[in-house]
Amino acid sequence: MNPTIDFSKDRDGLVPAIIQDHLTGKVLMLGYMNEESLSRTLEEGKVTFYSRSRKRLWTKGEESGHFLLVKEVSADCDGDALLIKAQPLGPVCHTGADTCWNEQNLREDFLGYLEEVIASRRKSGSPNSYIRQLFASGINKIAQKVGEEAIELIIESKDQDERLFLSESADLLFHYLVLLNAKGYNLQEVIDVLRERHAASKTVKP
Repeated sequence: MNPTIDFSKDRDGLVPAIIQDHLTGKVLMLGYMNEESLSRTLEEGKVTFYSRSRKRLWTKGEESGHFLLVKEVSADCDGDALLIKAQPLGPVCHTGADTCWNEQNLREDFLGYLEEVIASRRKSGSPNSYIRQLFASGINKIAQKVGEEAIELIIESKDQDERLFLSESADLLFHYLVLLNAKGYNLQEVIDVLRERHAASKTVKP
């Protein structure tokens, strides 16, 4: 995780840094780093660039809360470029797109990805983040929110509005994932319980 980079090759002491999603492999953005910004990136675990226009260091997400959490850092064969694999905590581009090439950063295991986003924002999200505010409200409030979403889903299930029913389903699932995290569990542990029950049911003779 300590790449050897020759910053002297560029007269401004900068090297390009390619940011790649550590799960999907999608290229998210390109920025520039000097020795100081690389050092801060490695120390704090959040991608920090050197802004050529503002002439200062800037941590991606310092205003939006959409940080890039560092998972792996490597140098190219010539030691004059960086590849940083990171976990994005939201859209990467300032336009609101997932990447700076206006691509969707899709992952097949979206629920697993969502759990990671919830866990990350619980720890280091913006104070204005809805997820962080939920955790700050405490376990009782989170549990109450799950109950409220369940009731809203039941109400919508009695009607024939597909969009509203699916929307309420999504709200319930999201808040359930938050509750799981607050209790120290994850969705895979719930799936394991279901698998155990399924396996046990197959052993019961009709």
